[in-house]
Amino acid sequence: MPHEILVEACVDSVDSAVAAETGGAHRIELCAALREGGLTPSAGTIAVTRQRTTIDIQVMIRPRGGDFLYSDTEYASMQRDVEMAKRLGSNGVVFGLLTPDGEIDVRRTEQLTEQARPMAVTFHRAFDMAGNPTQALEALVGLHIERVLTSGQRVTAVDGIELLR
Repeated sequence: MPHEILVEACVDSVDSAVAAETGGAHRIELCAALREGGLTPSAGTIAVTRQRTTIDIQVMIRPRGGDFLYSDTEYASMQRDVEMAKRLGSNGVVFGLLTPDGEIDVRRTEQLTEQARPMAVTFHRAFDMAGNPTQALEALVGLHIERVLTSGQRVTAVDGIELLR
């Protein structure tokens, strides 16, 4: 029996979310500022997207572009954004936090994951910046993270296929 391929579209507007659903997407990753790699969308964008679509919405939780090392203030903002996403009816959140030495920030990732429940949690491409991908994956499995968004630590998934196997 063949497996159904699930299609997730990364979108940065309500109109794009509606178009993705119309085009057959099963879920969306809702972001702002895709050119920055995706940032947290506004409450209004989340709310209207939820009103106008029926598919799963995974909300990006990322306060700024650049690296994945967050100050205490940025982390506090991420905590509030997780609560906002939950309150507005999101099905899941997408985030990634690293330590200065390139490891998964297990303490903060665990806290955000617990706060997000019962929503699904995806660890995003911060994984591609982790120094030891095997150790990073083991940490995420231990935290019961449902999905990891990665290109195998390369620019494209095709280039990173060896790690993805």
